[in-house]
Amino acid sequence: MGEPHELTMLQQAAAVRDRILSPTELARHYLGRIDRLNDAVGAYVTVTPERALEDARRAERRLAEGGVLPPLLGVPVPVKDLTPVAGVRWTAGSAVFADQVAESGTHVGDLLRAAGTVLLGKTNTPEFGLPAYTEGRVAPPARSPYDTALMAGGSSGGAAAAVAAGLAPAAHGSDGGGSIRIPASCCGVVGLKPSRGRVSPAPYGDVTGLAETGPIARNVRDTAALLDVMAGPVPGDPVPLAASGTSFLEWCEREPRRLRIGRWARPDVDVPVDPVVLAAYERTSALLAGLGHEVVDVEQPLGPGDHGSFDPVWEVMALLAPVPAEREGELMPLTRWLRERGRAASGERFATALGAMQAVGRKFAAAVAPFDAVLTPTLAQLPQLVGALRDDADPAADFAAQYAFTPFTGAWNIAGLPAVSLPVEWTDGGLPVGMMLGAAHGAEGPLLALAAQVEAAAPWRERRPVVW
Repeated sequence: MGEPHELTMLQQAAAVRDRILSPTELARHYLGRIDRLNDAVGAYVTVTPERALEDARRAERRLAEGGVLPPLLGVPVPVKDLTPVAGVRWTAGSAVFADQVAESGTHVGDLLRAAGTVLLGKTNTPEFGLPAYTEGRVAPPARSPYDTALMAGGSSGGAAAAVAAGLAPAAHGSDGGGSIRIPASCCGVVGLKPSRGRVSPAPYGDVTGLAETGPIARNVRDTAALLDVMAGPVPGDPVPLAASGTSFLEWCEREPRRLRIGRWARPDVDVPVDPVVLAAYERTSALLAGLGHEVVDVEQPLGPGDHGSFDPVWEVMALLAPVPAEREGELMPLTRWLRERGRAASGERFATALGAMQAVGRKFAAAVAPFDAVLTPTLAQLPQLVGALRDDADPAADFAAQYAFTPFTGAWNIAGLPAVSLPVEWTDGGLPVGMMLGAAHGAEGPLLALAAQVEAAAPWRERRPVVW
């Protein structure tokens, strides 16, 4: 069988069901790896060995009882530290909340527990999930396991680093402007932002509609299986998206028909795209054409002013964390800058920005609608050095550098459409170059079928980072 972490998430679930691998053995294996390797990649901000072994023993009791077993019984799946888990430390990436313990959890956390997963801990995230890098004061930076001098991206940087380094088979993430797909690209894993309403935010809400919870995994089938566990509306959700009759994992077994795939590689803001990224995009386009699909060049549907509708909304969202006034000075400079700008926004400005953002979302969705899928690079640049984007002396420059790094991801959040970053391409030096496929609202199934076809044609599973 090899080492347990060499197995995919679904292979681990099968090994547990077949009693080849015990949940306790699996949990101890990962806890040992975390103890040895976490300092190198900054994946976990909190490790929960007692909870992990308790969950594993619960899984073993369920196995002994027999009957219908949950789909991921005994499989470790960590939770991003923006999301609370009752009784577990919850920092939200901020030193202000370094000692906070969550009193309650979330619906998606309940679903993960009901699926039989084991909680190894909480993964590293930047303060309140605001930047596209995972660097803060509550934990060391999250780093790409393919080169630990480089950042893991953000804000689900710890989750992606954990999966890439073999410190978890798959992970929970969240994405408000690229926060699953950015680190997936930097760390050479698969990251899916679902459609708006696919995964319930209950008991919390997001009045902007930007953020979605989603899976991060090493391959497409694990990604689909984890989405199957997470998906489902709760009564009262503002945009409930019910499941169809087919599971997302079943979609991965379907060979796509000949698809019409749009593509663009020009950002909607005036920033350059690395020639290495562009070359990878051209090779991925050729791969799709070679699979029999029609690949069509499309003009970038948005202009520079369109993306600007996102900014005031993001600034107001930065205010939602209940930071005591006397502790504002302990926040990161970028967080303080965003919160100051958010406080300066009137209700009229915020409402106007929400309306403008909705109009931009419609414009973007209309451009996607004629196609079965759309291809773009995930990022405009290769993974950057830790600290390269962060500028504590000039938060405005920091924010601009993030835009230049990741101009392709945010529009999918504005429109609420699904998008997945795939580690299809790699540099000559062995760094991952994510390519992004997106689709119409609710089309995760066909999108995952296409992603599985791409993975079969250009498999990446056997690639291993230096930290492995």
